[in-house]
Amino acid sequence: MNVGVLLAAGASTRMKSPKPLVRWKGHSFLVHGTRALWTSCDVVVAVLGSNGDTVRTALEKEFTELVESGALTADLHEARRKGARGLELRFETNAKWKQGMLSSAKAGLAAALKLKPASIAVLPVDHPEVSGETVEALTVMMADALKAFKADTPAFPYALVPRFKGHRGHPLVLSPALARAIVRDKVAVDLGDAVRRSARLVGFVDVRDGGVVRNRNTPKG
Repeated sequence: MNVGVLLAAGASTRMKSPKPLVRWKGHSFLVHGTRALWTSCDVVVAVLGSNGDTVRTALEKEFTELVESGALTADLHEARRKGARGLELRFETNAKWKQGMLSSAKAGLAAALKLKPASIAVLPVDHPEVSGETVEALTVMMADALKAFKADTPAFPYALVPRFKGHRGHPLVLSPALARAIVRDKVAVDLGDAVRRSARLVGFVDVRDGGVVRNRNTPKG
């Protein structure tokens, strides 16, 4: 299985309201991110921190409404077609969220690794425009790469990074070996630094999805 990690723990200072709950095209940022990750991830781990209880309560209500309205029926059928048992969202609380995004990534990756994933896709919640097709393409490429690397080593620390018009974006797709190294890293200053320090190889994938580089940090985007 593949697991998605959705980073949604920050204080959203510039947005002036909890970023996971900000609405875009009728749904919250967190719902958009979760559904994009569900395209190829059996489980999504949403990492909460600031206003965690408020955010979780609101999101549980939103997802309940989506289920009852039938809005997730197509998502569920597609997930089952690909072999998943259903659509699963888990919440993980990062008590150290004030230390920055890397601390949330570590919390989410640690939770994801317990599920013994084939790969892990990491997406910040402020990228609601990322398409499910992009997530799926990256995870398929990771699966193909790990099959090729397996002849050399069963634990290859590898990352795939989408790139739009020369600009690097999200989600990052990590091999389990790299995810474990990032969780253990005591020196890195941010997620990008942790990837550079521990990855044996980083692949850049040019995509047509501008959502990979559009992070919405203010009410005006």
